[in-house]
Amino acid sequence: MEYSPPPLFKQGPSALARLVFFVVLALALLISDARFKTLEIVRGVLGAGLYPLQRAALVPRDVFMGAADLAVTSATLRSENDKLRTKDLQLSQQANTAAELAAENTHLRALLQLSQRSTTQSLPAEIQYDTRDPFTQKVVIGRGAQQGVQDGSPVVNEDGVIGQVTRVFPLQAEVTLLTDKDQAVPVQIVRTGLRSVIYGTPKGDTLDLRFVPISADVQTGDELVTSGLDGVYPPGLPVAKVVRVDKQADTAFARVICLPVAPVRGARQLLVLHYLNNVPPRPAEEPDAATTAKDAKAKKGSKPADNKAAADKSAAKPAEKPAAATAKPAEKPSAKATGAAAEKKATTEKKPAADKNAKPQATPGAQP
Repeated sequence: MEYSPPPLFKQGPSALARLVFFVVLALALLISDARFKTLEIVRGVLGAGLYPLQRAALVPRDVFMGAADLAVTSATLRSENDKLRTKDLQLSQQANTAAELAAENTHLRALLQLSQRSTTQSLPAEIQYDTRDPFTQKVVIGRGAQQGVQDGSPVVNEDGVIGQVTRVFPLQAEVTLLTDKDQAVPVQIVRTGLRSVIYGTPKGDTLDLRFVPISADVQTGDELVTSGLDGVYPPGLPVAKVVRVDKQADTAFARVICLPVAPVRGARQLLVLHYLNNVPPRPAEEPDAATTAKDAKAKKGSKPADNKAAADKSAAKPAEKPAAATAKPAEKPSAKATGAAAEKKATTEKKPAADKNAKPQATPGAQP
């Protein structure tokens, strides 16, 4: 008895044959898509058709995230608006005060007939890359001599001093950062007006305010700005803030550690300043009147002494000749006397020898 269904209910090939067919078809599609990208169009059509369904499924999530973002954004905007209003009021007051001081400064300079001390021009630049030397704090900016960058120009950003241009190329320039161990900036303390020089450190993370006496009024939190006395940096640029003051009794100067105000390593956009200082150059050092008079007196006093020494020398030369001439005759008798003494000695030595020889001759003659 056969257990297979009757011919009326047979529906195509067997299950095994269909499994083999679909497996082979799947492998062929995978290989062709991986090798020849044959299903890219089909995939794009299916993605475009299913996109509305995906967006509809993500609507609840988007609604929830949007409501949360709206609440957070609203609170953030309110706080930022309050801060901006407060800062706007402060800046408006400072602007009014600055305008009043500028007008007063202009009036006083005109009254005293003083010219403007300096003018500052700025050139925007962007850092391109760091230098290859890991022991220096230097960066390279995308502005050079063709854009007007000059060697020694200060570099700043919106917060304060960043560094100084130390090498200029036609299209690029090298900037030594403020924290470099070889960089120095003349500064002064805003609170007291004390002037000094701030240096970088080998680590490159702090600044060292040197040549500050122990008795100087320096406190933690004091702000340092450029003094402008060097003619390189414009006066009043923020530089650093004091974070620690160490005063020891066995040293003449205090150790003052500072941190830069501007993000020296985090800045990307910079301003290169072209500082035009109208102050006349430093006068050449001239000798004092007292020193000049003293030198003149010394010269006058030395001339008679020199003349006197020359006269003494010339007088001494003729005197030496007679002495030498007098000494020559004295030497001759001494030589003759020496010869006579030698002859006398020789004669004395010969006489005993002759007497000795004569004695034996005298004895035989005496016996008869």
